[in-house]
Amino acid sequence: MNGRFVRLGERDRTTVNLVVDGAPIEALQGDTLMVALLTQGVSLRQSEFDPGRRAGFCLMGACQDCWVWTRSGERLRACSSEAREGLDIVTTQPEATWPLHG
Repeated sequence: MNGRFVRLGERDRTTVNLVVDGAPIEALQGDTLMVALLTQGVSLRQSEFDPGRRAGFCLMGACQDCWVWTRSGERLRACSSEAREGLDIVTTQPEATWPLHG
């Protein structure tokens, strides 16, 4: 799959393995979750307002457009949280029941 972000440099860092929505992905040590997710795909999370997907907006932790959650329900800002070995992320808010999503 082609990602929204393309890595141009720093390809020789150690890899870390994490899980996103049940699928394993690799990131490079020091990557934020945003970089890890958007080098693998085109979005970060399901929108809570409509059937669309979100990809972050401000890239500095101010807009709150990049929230993702750990499997246990902890909310993380993808733009400022580091990808860690074994992290298990979900991209739809665990407790949300959104009317547009059935």
